[in-house]
Amino acid sequence: MKLRHFGPVAAIACLAVWPFAANTQPAPPTATAAIFATVNGQPITQKSFEATYANYMRQTYYHRQVPEAELPGALEAVKNLVFDRVLLLEEAKRRNLAADEASIARTIAGYDAQYAGSPRWKENRDTMLVAVRQQLAEQSLLEQIEKAARRVADPTDEVLRDFYAKHLDLFTEPEKMRMHSILLKVEPSAPKATWDAARVEAQRILNQIKAGTPFADLARLHSSDPTSAQGGDMGYLHKGMIPDAVQEKIDSFKMGEVTAPIDVLEGVALFRMDERVLPKVQPFEKVTARSADLYKREQSDTLWSDFRAGLRKAAKIQILIEPQTPRPSSNR
Repeated sequence: MKLRHFGPVAAIACLAVWPFAANTQPAPPTATAAIFATVNGQPITQKSFEATYANYMRQTYYHRQVPEAELPGALEAVKNLVFDRVLLLEEAKRRNLAADEASIARTIAGYDAQYAGSPRWKENRDTMLVAVRQQLAEQSLLEQIEKAARRVADPTDEVLRDFYAKHLDLFTEPEKMRMHSILLKVEPSAPKATWDAARVEAQRILNQIKAGTPFADLARLHSSDPTSAQGGDMGYLHKGMIPDAVQEKIDSFKMGEVTAPIDVLEGVALFRMDERVLPKVQPFEKVTARSADLYKREQSDTLWSDFRAGLRKAAKIQILIEPQTPRPSSNR
């Protein structure tokens, strides 16, 4: 299962800097260092590429288990991260940008405070700070470049209305349902006899409801769900908030009708549909501010992606060692 992807600056920087982290910056090539590629003549070692790939896998996928179909894309993404770092720092130099020294000083002061009791930090502080200071300076430059590249002008009313009309799904309140439930809790690992007994009990409760006993009274008496105190009232629920076993049957629910017993993860349940509110598109006037925020976010992402792609297109990039895509590990 995929984790969230880290943000652009964090991705290009590989990892947030801290004193005891492994150095993930491109190592200075030696006479025997394998060179993965050159970017505008600047060498990038194979070791640096592999470190970036390892960081990307760790940040992006659980247990570094990459779906087979996504392996080529992951490899291409890491190539671009490596190339972009070099190109963005070159661009920062071309623009005569300077690192935020005040911010760097505050960060280092934070390290001093955090590791004040660490003998290793005291012993190696000055040596560590050489690499740390460089990383912090480069991270500062990368952040400045990204901020400039992402700058979006405030949209006109006409532009916003057009964006709203083309993205109505973003401004639509999803269908919601108000339901009541009675849950007879059963542990997932419980034996079949326990589950069968809960189903029999649920059917007995259903028969009482059909005979006229109020649903809410029986919920307060029998339900193990936290909603029992409210007579089983689950409030308004959107699609995705309801167990899959129930969601599959929702379309056939009739208002006021109590379902037959349904197995859910927590046990056996009875449900009653009380209200269904159909999807509703919110008027533009009500979502103008949100429209502007989403528009600027979309434009910002596009500008940033196009900016980096433009730098790569204009650069002279030579791949000297075509990296092999690692196969998913079976270790967990």
